[in-house]
Amino acid sequence: MAAAADKSKPFIPLAGSASDGWSTEDEATATCFCGAVQLSFPTSGPGLVNAFVCNCYDCRKITASMFASGFIIDDKYLNHIRGQENLKAFGQSKTIFKKNMNTNYFCSTCGTLMYRVSSGFPGQSALRIGTVDDFNLHETKLRPQVELFTKDRVCWLPGLENVQKFEGMF
Repeated sequence: MAAAADKSKPFIPLAGSASDGWSTEDEATATCFCGAVQLSFPTSGPGLVNAFVCNCYDCRKITASMFASGFIIDDKYLNHIRGQENLKAFGQSKTIFKKNMNTNYFCSTCGTLMYRVSSGFPGQSALRIGTVDDFNLHETKLRPQVELFTKDRVCWLPGLENVQKFEGMF
């Protein structure tokens, strides 16, 4: 079933083991599949910086999919509700960003990728839209505004409509 028809109200379906996700007008939660890690974040600026789809090779590999859908949060507004000690970090600088260290934070229990940080974008974290508990936010406040690395998009996947598109990074 797609997200609820009334997009003005939270729609938090059973998706994973946690049942305590929430959203308000200004803030929401993102939870890993097993429920061990939960974050809260703002759903508007200045804490919510941008929402995006990325077709780069790194995102394809790290998400085991053909693209990543994410959103950027200013770290001053990102809150670890629980499970920060349960996060496992994997970082490397051998990426498409050449000189930047990119570190991915996964739940060490279920393996869910919760967010990524990059030395190229200090003070910001890229969370994954699929971890957000209120599925209506996927289609409203977190709907991607930018599509990155369009040159690397698979040919059988159409690009997003009515968004800024970039062949590489911004």
